[in-house]
Amino acid sequence: MTAYAIAHLREATPHPDIAEYIERVTATFEPYGGRFLVHGAQHEVTEGSWPGHVVVIGFPGTAEARAWWDSPAYREIAPLRSRHIEGDIILVPGITETYDAAATAKAMREAILAGQPSDSRQRTGNPKE
Repeated sequence: MTAYAIAHLREATPHPDIAEYIERVTATFEPYGGRFLVHGAQHEVTEGSWPGHVVVIGFPGTAEARAWWDSPAYREIAPLRSRHIEGDIILVPGITETYDAAATAKAMREAILAGQPSDSRQRTGNPKE
C-alpha cells in the first residue's frame, strides 16, 4: 500500500544549505521507490491557515518510507534542512483502492452506540461528540 512523507514547512530562512539539501534529497529517496508528488507548488488555503509550504513524497509502502527516513544518506543531509526550516514531517500510509468511507462511518457509529470512544472524542475529550 502506498505511503507518503508529508512535510509542512514554515519559517524558512533562505540559506545555501537549503539549496544543497534540495539538490541532494532526490538521490536519498529514489533507492526506496520514492518520488516527489508535491514540491515547490503554491497552495490554496480553503479553510483555516497553512503558513509556509507543503512537500509530499510518495513511496511504494510504509516500510520503504521508514527505510528512507532512517537511511544514512538521508540522515546525513537532514540537518541542512532542519537547521534553517521549522516544520513538521509525518509518514502516513495511504488507503487501499477498495477503501470505503461509508464503511468507516458505519464502524464509527457502531462504536459510539456501543459506548466506545470515537476518534473525535479521543481527540477533543468532549463526550458529547
